[in-house]
Amino acid sequence: MTTNNSKQKLKIIPLGGLHEIGKNTCIFEYEDELILVDAGIAFPTDEMHGINIVLPDMTYLQENRHKIKGAIVTHGHEDHIGGLPYHLKQFDIPVIYGPKLAMRLLKDKLEEAGVADRTSIKTVSPREKVKVGKAFTVEFIRNTHSIADSFTIAIHTPLGVIIHTGDFKIDHTPVDGEFFDLQKLAEHGEKGVLCLLSDSTNAEVPGHTPSERSVYPNLDRVFSQAEGRLMVTTFASSVHRVNIVLELAQKHGRKVAVVGRSMLNVIAHARNLGYIKCPDSLFEPLKAIRSLPDEKILILTTGSQGEPLAAMTRISKGQHHQIKVRPGDTIVFSANPIPGNTIAVVNTIDRLMMLGAKVIYGRREGIHVSGHGSREDHKLMLALTKPKFFMPVHGEHRMLVKHAEMGHSMGIPRENIVVTDNGDIVELTESSISIVGQVESGIELVDRAGVVHNKVMKERQKLAEDGVVTVAAALDWKGKIIAQPEIHLRGVVTAIEKSLLQQLIVRTIDNTIAERWKEFSNNSSNGSQDRVDWKGIRSAIESSLQRLARRELQSKPLVVFLLQIPEQPPQTNRTYRRRRSTSRGTQVADRV
Repeated sequence: MTTNNSKQKLKIIPLGGLHEIGKNTCIFEYEDELILVDAGIAFPTDEMHGINIVLPDMTYLQENRHKIKGAIVTHGHEDHIGGLPYHLKQFDIPVIYGPKLAMRLLKDKLEEAGVADRTSIKTVSPREKVKVGKAFTVEFIRNTHSIADSFTIAIHTPLGVIIHTGDFKIDHTPVDGEFFDLQKLAEHGEKGVLCLLSDSTNAEVPGHTPSERSVYPNLDRVFSQAEGRLMVTTFASSVHRVNIVLELAQKHGRKVAVVGRSMLNVIAHARNLGYIKCPDSLFEPLKAIRSLPDEKILILTTGSQGEPLAAMTRISKGQHHQIKVRPGDTIVFSANPIPGNTIAVVNTIDRLMMLGAKVIYGRREGIHVSGHGSREDHKLMLALTKPKFFMPVHGEHRMLVKHAEMGHSMGIPRENIVVTDNGDIVELTESSISIVGQVESGIELVDRAGVVHNKVMKERQKLAEDGVVTVAAALDWKGKIIAQPEIHLRGVVTAIEKSLLQQLIVRTIDNTIAERWKEFSNNSSNGSQDRVDWKGIRSAIESSLQRLARRELQSKPLVVFLLQIPEQPPQTNRTYRRRRSTSRGTQVADRV
């Protein structure tokens, strides 16, 4: 009995990586089964105060956890694997398939997060196929990128083959000698590719992206000209770049001290897997290199993106307890800033220069190349795969649009191309592609304590912009202020004297109570008040104080009103005490 494939539908639901750089996450769903392709993080923007990482909203996967058959990892960058330890705390994933290096890095993350028992990690090889559920067979195709062991995937479904490129560029002289398997892509193109999802990061950039090997002579020049200590910072996960730096350290007779936990982990795994080949004697502990001449020292460190806690950032601020910059040092930034990190990187470079270092940075130096293909690389991908339908992914909106235009220029009809946003439900059949709805999407913000909810983030932003006004007052059972309110201003600029502000606050509290006390109190038969809605009266007073602050301070500070209430009704106990939440009473303090 033949199946009528024209009635079958495949859903593609991107949850991250569109209209942005980072947190690449995509769902493929067929009937009652789904697989997850990559699960990355993004870095916080300047207004996300105290945030360490940004995750996609995974509500849809939580609600459909019973459908999850597995996850596929294309490579080991944080924007493709960094979210998995967090997601596994919310739902199980039966199995995760991916390349050797990515799986080693992921295993460390899962063990550290205490969730290694919530999934099974399986390593795959080039051209290997794995069955995931009944509907999906995933084939791994070697590609070239800025990290070793990177894959494009072919997802075999009941409707046809879907190619998801992952991050890629077409590097004809790869550092590790592992070439892009263009032959396998062409084979799929000849047999027929139903849909292509392709990395759009450099869709605005003309030409081909240069080979990773092209940075070698430029870094070689920098090494040969450096007279004192040499410090190099790059992405820890850029294994090919790290390999080049270590090759040059050997060539120029420099011992290497590695600084930064992520850099140490990646180098250790890459050496074990054979992606970095160098003798143990090349490395020295940071303490040991102090006895070496400056011209024999290379410090390889994290912090190329100006991350607040990274080693290079702390070095630039004089906060690193083992490394201090001194005149004669040469510091190399072998990475370009990710969008959103430019100011942090520039500030770090400025501080290093002020300390007397010679800093080598910027595109003109030729010490960094992108790991993403440019327009001609994209065209080659389209030409090889010959997709019926096309969905640009991984990039900001203008990049997706440029990539879509490129697909149309190469013969794909406009109606066969979709430019989507995170949360869009793309419905794919044998004869059509369309956006049919949306699932809940957005972001989750994480600091060291866990997920930071929107209300908390708004408070942090308000604190950063306008400061905070804290007012503490005590009321009796009749709604009278029994002591002078305590007022504290932090980060608030005001021309009003504190004594006048005190008077205005007391008057505001008195007026609010006079106008609204009856709403929140209950008179018993003997005329006493044995029940008061303290939370209600606190909220009313706080709202009045917020209006006062906006009017008198000409700003919108965060207003926190602390209300001290009596322990017992007046007939049993008239003492007052400031308390935490207890069975006897509560000091009421909320925020707006």
